[in-house]
Amino acid sequence: MNSSLNSLLINRIDLDFLLNDVLQSGLLLERDRYADHSSETFTATIDTAQKLAQELFAPHNRKADENEPHFDGVTVKTLPEIKAAVVAFAQAGFLAATHDYGLDGMQLPVTISQSCLALFRAANVSTSAYCFLTAANANLIRSFGTDEQKRRYLPALLQGRWFGTMALTEPQAGSSVSDLRCTATPQADGRYLIKGQKIFISGGDHDLGENIIHLVLARLPDAPLGSKGLSLFIVPKFRVNADGLAGEPNDVALAGLIHKMGYRGTTSAMLNFGEQDACMGELIGEPGMGLNCMFHMMNEARIGVGMGASMLAYTAYLHALDYAKNREQGRLIGQNDPASPPVAIIEHADVRRMLLTQKSYVEGALHLCLYAARLVDDERTQPDEDARREAAQVLALLIPIVKSWPARYGLAANDLAIQVYGGYGYTREYPVEQFYRDNRLNQLHEGTHGIQSLDLLNRKVGMKEGLPLRQLHARVLATIDRAHQVAGLKSHADQLQTAWQELLRTTEVLLAAASEDLRKASANSAAYLDLFGHHVLAWLWLEQAVAAHALLEHQPHMADFYQGKLAACTWFYHTELATTQPQHLLLRDIERHALNVKAEWL
Repeated sequence: MNSSLNSLLINRIDLDFLLNDVLQSGLLLERDRYADHSSETFTATIDTAQKLAQELFAPHNRKADENEPHFDGVTVKTLPEIKAAVVAFAQAGFLAATHDYGLDGMQLPVTISQSCLALFRAANVSTSAYCFLTAANANLIRSFGTDEQKRRYLPALLQGRWFGTMALTEPQAGSSVSDLRCTATPQADGRYLIKGQKIFISGGDHDLGENIIHLVLARLPDAPLGSKGLSLFIVPKFRVNADGLAGEPNDVALAGLIHKMGYRGTTSAMLNFGEQDACMGELIGEPGMGLNCMFHMMNEARIGVGMGASMLAYTAYLHALDYAKNREQGRLIGQNDPASPPVAIIEHADVRRMLLTQKSYVEGALHLCLYAARLVDDERTQPDEDARREAAQVLALLIPIVKSWPARYGLAANDLAIQVYGGYGYTREYPVEQFYRDNRLNQLHEGTHGIQSLDLLNRKVGMKEGLPLRQLHARVLATIDRAHQVAGLKSHADQLQTAWQELLRTTEVLLAAASEDLRKASANSAAYLDLFGHHVLAWLWLEQAVAAHALLEHQPHMADFYQGKLAACTWFYHTELATTQPQHLLLRDIERHALNVKAEWL
């Protein structure tokens, strides 16, 4: 790693530790798909991402926040710096990073690609959103499109000439996707007439490229009610000619831009499809399987949301740490001489408490998101079929936590970063208030915290008769066994072993209750997601501690880094895992107070 690339975006020593020593990404090089790579190419790619993020994304982060995109009557105008950044991102190959060489991709592992994307999220989450939406859009077309659709759409998307969106939400149906009303009427030429309104469409309109390709959920005329009646359609802003070039407008009209608390540089659009009965779309995938196809994009997006939340919290932590080391104020407890010089605020115990809490959240959350990316790599490229299947099942179980735990506790870390700055943190003159506003969105989009908790409790922990949960349990036990061999970690291993059994017991109680009354058993699902997430993070912190302990003896020049890891692990166990018992009691009692409260009382 080029040490000159260290910055307030991320601690590269930490990232390298997670990739190399904890997740052992070097083992991916043994797989055929990644055989052309090396540890040097992985490092060089991340270095390039960090350089681009620092030089082209970070400098206009505040400017984009203060100068939102606007509609001039003809076009939605964005800052010139945004286009320069996304063009450079595409030209460097990051849009196609995980794609085949035949599509001018780099065939990077998802673990390495997500490490690169993390840097762009830390530097400028709103500008990077245009890139990530486009990449996810292209991935879905690659997975479900016909050969002709891939030929016409993928090159322009992966080259950054066109951009992509996912268009699900409608005014009357937010999280309730089954209530979507947008329609798709078959035409004689095999296309479909699309009609309806979508809202909160990130990147829904802008001036960054030649075309915008929307992936739209809609209903065929004979489709049943509910989610099983939804199909997916490719709907370009401008129709695509046979030669693959953008042609005439496709009756996709901007109904308005939405003004957000954060993420202000990313357009959020209300779109009307088919106002003039001339909006044409193409079916992608099978009829009635639209939500299944869209989940391919949404799962990728949910990992991205978790990573975005992690990185907004991570960069805020690094800013707060830097501020605390340099801001002199007050004297140590017991030093009463007003003539004595003030100390840096990092010397005060409460500031260290806040920083240590942030560290335990953000470095744990980054590990969680990279672990999910590694599961994607294993699902796709593990030579053994059973190993691929297990990776897919464990990933499905963890997706709600990957999306929502970093969003919830990353925001808590952002709140602490503001507190470290004191009054300055609450002002726009310092960056941490923007990081907080930007991160607040991550509990909302790609399924709210509550929706993710219902997914975890009502679908994921009991699926396949609990097989994925047993598979995750086996992985936790393997870490506990390794930690038991380390004298300094035995108490943590014992604590996690006891805690995990408590989690399994609570899960058993909830699943039994759900078989009798699903609504009652789900009343406190958000608490269950928090609880489950804390246990997963405790496991991952123990993974980091085992690796740090093993390296500490052999790399004395890195002692401060490894001791920091051990300290953060201990802090998480003492202040987070140790406080979960009340949640167990609440959940096992099938507490229904929220259900019993009448609407008139509120």
